[in-house]
Formats: sequence, C-alpha cells, structure tokens
Amino acid sequence: MHISDIIRRDGKTISFEFFPPRTDTAWDALLERMGAFASLKPSFVSVTYGAGGSTRQRTNDLVVRLKEEGHVDPIPHLTCVKHVHDEIEPILRRYADAGISNILALRGDYPADDPEYDPSTDEYQHAIDLVRHIKRFNESGAHPDPRGFGIGVAGFPEGHPETPNRLQQLEYLREKVDAGADWITSQMFFDNACFHDWCERCRLEGIGVPLIAGIMPITGIRTMRRMADLAGGTNFPAKLQRRIIRHQDDDDAVRQVGVQWATEQCNELLDQGVAGIHFYTLNRSDATLEIFRGLGARDTESLRR
Repeated sequence: MHISDIIRRDGKTISFEFFPPRTDTAWDALLERMGAFASLKPSFVSVTYGAGGSTRQRTNDLVVRLKEEGHVDPIPHLTCVKHVHDEIEPILRRYADAGISNILALRGDYPADDPEYDPSTDEYQHAIDLVRHIKRFNESGAHPDPRGFGIGVAGFPEGHPETPNRLQQLEYLREKVDAGADWITSQMFFDNACFHDWCERCRLEGIGVPLIAGIMPITGIRTMRRMADLAGGTNFPAKLQRRIIRHQDDDDAVRQVGVQWATEQCNELLDQGVAGIHFYTLNRSDATLEIFRGLGARDTESLRR
C-alpha cells in the first residue's frame, strides 16, 4: 500500500524495523518472531540494507517473502554507497514487479571492512541522488501503481555528524522532500524535547511531509554504547544515564529501565500528536511487546485512538 494510503487509513503510523539475518538459523528465528510483530498490526515494517549493499540479496528476499505472505506491509531500505545506476534499476524493477509500494532511500553507511573504499567515486553521492532516481523510475510508468513508489528519507533530530551546520542540514532535508520524498523517519533519540524542536524547525524550513519518530529501547550497557557509535551523536539525557548507572551491575534492571524510558517517550509523543512511531527492534519482539503492554495497548489500533 502506498504510504499516502497508509497514512490516510491509519492517521498515526506505528511501524517496526528489522535487519535481514545473515544465517539460515537467524533467518528462521526472525520468521518465527514475525507472528508476534504481525499480531500488533503495524502500519508497515522496514527492512535494512547492509553497509555497501552487503545484505542486498537477503534484504530483497526478506522483503519479497514478507510481501508474498501478506501479514505485514514491507518497506525496503535502499542505499547509495557502492551502487551504480545499472544495479539500482533491476532492484527497483524487482520490487515493482513484486508489488512493493514504498522505499526508504538512504545514503547508507560506508563499509568498515573495505579500507580501499573511496566514497568520492560513488555514482550516488547523497540520498537525494537516489530519491531523484526513484522519482524518475516512478515517472517512467514502470511501477503498477501510477504514483510509483512512495519515497521515505531519514532525518536527524540531534544533527548529523557530517553536517554540523544545523541550518544547512535542514536545507538538505528540504531539498530531499522537494526532490520527491513523501515522509521522513527520524534517527533514534532519547530526548523528546529535541525531537519536538526539530519538528518545529522542519516546519519553519517549509518541510510539510509526515515526520515519524524513531524509538529504540536500551536493552543493555553494550547496546547503549553501540547506539552512540551507530547514531553518531545521540544524546542520552542525564536523567536516563543516572537510572542506567544506578543499575549498571544488573543486566535485567538496565533492560527494564530502557524499556520503561522508551514507554515514557512513546506516551508523551502520542499525547503530543506525533505523526508516527517507528520502533528499531533489533529483530527482537520481547522489548517491543513490553512497551506495548506498558502503553496499555493490545495492538497499534489502540495507540491511534
């Protein structure tokens, strides 16, 4: 279903993100968990794309399989790094032929295992280049939906480490919307005030598309440190750090603090009328299910009321 139809149907979107498993065992385990996620009736689920296209085939296969099974509406990530036009075009055609309706267009992470990689040689330097390619594909009429793919992009409420100038960063984001992006999903954050301020700044910049909040519960000290590395600038409020430090020798307690914090975030975001919440699940259903229970919700429909 095209993102505009999803938003029209749901009003407030609730969605989950997965990464394609690298082994057959992990693949089977994720598919088993899918029942738990599907029971929550998400607006859609997204599937990540490894650095430099390292999970390209597994991403494609998982997205197409989820579409065929029909329990959830999958949205694949697609990245620029180490890709050329002749690689992107068949991926778009396969998704179009499979009835995939939306794509999240990202620049993507640089491959850490390729010291010889030179990003200046990439045909697509920025996410906007990929947005423009998808837009041209849409205009070619190659997609069965006359509107083509709905196009999503990423936003960074706490700033992007490669663009310290916040005014310029929002200009870049607006340019992606002007190029054809239909919605924006934010990077994870732990300070709602920062997200609300970013939303207001987006509106001042003339960005009118839905802004979906990215939420990831902390499930351990190591996970927290990895979040800081991945997000490149994520702020962990002192109040949250104090709670984590208080229980740092108790893994279960740290996890509970993380789930409770995420639940508090979601409650406040819903109260403030957020356009949507996107859960970064790390392929685990337990923490997400606990958040839903903490919100007093059986499924996403009860969160949209």
